[in-house]
Amino acid sequence: MKVIKVGMADLKVTKAPGILTTLGLGSCVGIALHDGVNKIAGLAHAMLPSSDEISNNHNKAKFVDTGIDMLIEKMIMEGANKNHLVAKIAGGSQMFSFSSNNNILKIGERNVLATRKKLKELGIKIISEDTGGNYGRTIELNSEDGSLMVKTIGHGIRFI
Repeated sequence: MKVIKVGMADLKVTKAPGILTTLGLGSCVGIALHDGVNKIAGLAHAMLPSSDEISNNHNKAKFVDTGIDMLIEKMIMEGANKNHLVAKIAGGSQMFSFSSNNNILKIGERNVLATRKKLKELGIKIISEDTGGNYGRTIELNSEDGSLMVKTIGHGIRFI
């Protein structure tokens, strides 16, 4: 089975059999989409909630809003049906503690909220998630069955 690495601010799509993996999700959010009928998987490693907040936004994969749109587009090009897509999300940690309550610093939480909002707008159901906390995650999405393995340091391995 081929394993395809998805970098930070990156996204990839694969057909079964194939595994998409991304390392070191901290405040970033991993957005895993799966079409179980056509066995097509897509994974985005988004760093920031919205492309509207930053002028240097040419890398669409860097942002939750534009990254999800681009991921769906690529999956459809590979033969996925948008009506079959389900989502799993992981990451969105609060990696550092801040003394202030400034929301701008809560990137992880904002990434997760932006992901939930965007997927809801698109009518894509989130069937499971492993988000928050204060630790990093590595994830692997299996294109065959849509299982998402979440590996953490100190918190073991889970399948969601």
